[in-house]
Amino acid sequence: MKKSLLTLTLGGLGIGITEFVMMGLLPDIAKDLSITIPQAGHLISAYALGVVIGAPLLIVIAGSYPPKKILIALMIMFTAFNALSAFAPGYHTLFIARLLAGLPHGAFFGVGSVVASKIAEKGKEAQAVSLMFAGLTIANIAGVPLGTYIGHHFLWRYTFVIVVVVGLITLFSLKAWLPALPATKDRNLKQELEFFKRPEAWLIILMIAIGTGGLFSWYSYIAPLLTEVSAFSADSITYILVLAGLGMFVGNLAGGKLADRFSPANASVVLLLIMAATLVIVHYISGNQILSLVMTFITGAVAFALASPIQMLMINTAKGSEMLAASVSQASFNIGNALGAFLGGLPLAAGYDYTSPVFVGTLMALTGAGFAWMLILRNKKTRGILETIKN
Repeated sequence: MKKSLLTLTLGGLGIGITEFVMMGLLPDIAKDLSITIPQAGHLISAYALGVVIGAPLLIVIAGSYPPKKILIALMIMFTAFNALSAFAPGYHTLFIARLLAGLPHGAFFGVGSVVASKIAEKGKEAQAVSLMFAGLTIANIAGVPLGTYIGHHFLWRYTFVIVVVVGLITLFSLKAWLPALPATKDRNLKQELEFFKRPEAWLIILMIAIGTGGLFSWYSYIAPLLTEVSAFSADSITYILVLAGLGMFVGNLAGGKLADRFSPANASVVLLLIMAATLVIVHYISGNQILSLVMTFITGAVAFALASPIQMLMINTAKGSEMLAASVSQASFNIGNALGAFLGGLPLAAGYDYTSPVFVGTLMALTGAGFAWMLILRNKKTRGILETIKN
């Protein structure tokens, strides 16, 4: 791996830990701050809200600066607000800190995706982007389980100290190893925003927000699925989540190769359809522990194989608005996180068992594939019209 890409992977690692570790720390935070579990759950929503707000806003503000300076500034924000989380005296301060910590998330991945695609070897752009997203998968393999263990056995605040340390290492690596790419010349914000008047932009946003929500319909309720249906012990869940993280790591790298070999749009359609199929299989095999473990790995792999194709799809479609569009795709991913968890919980609230959320996820993945297919058809029609004009 190039050192320049390693800096982006480190950033993804820190972001991945702070985003996903909250699920495991909720009981510890609730007990320490004397709040309920549902109140502690609002801290997850606060971070997601920060991502949705910050992704487009920070790019609009900082998009005319050189990418290296933007990434360093975003990582300074990320590190500072996670430090505030570590030392937050009470619930309300922690809620604000989590909201602020989410602000640079989408913008970092948006700018980082464009940088990765530019410094990559020709024909390997999506693979370069997948190396940045590998940080998220490594976080799920090692960072999140370690942070959860420390939170359970010592103090949850130490977990955020670890995130701060990763943020500081990322800052130094960005300064030392990331090439100084030029800023966008003659930037026209009004022209960049014109991209969002195009139907293609909204087809991709809907594909991400609804299609990737299928992952979170499954992942949000994976713990009770494994304990109540697959009959695993509660102590084994951490290790099974590491298995899911390994699947995400493998799938993420495979998704980058697929997008480079075929096209991001075609890869997205195929992977969303496969995701729908894997979720159906999860429903029927969850009573078997061995098959549950196999499908946990496979479903994690398929879900994260989408990361690079959808990011490259947005970048390729938004010529002239790449950083803004790529950051919006990350905001859309977090909307998918919230939608998947909410919609996946509806059948549970209605009294159905813990396999029912995967059917919601299946419908969401199929809907996302439909939007991706509509985008492909629209692009073919556009190319046909242009060829007719040329002739």
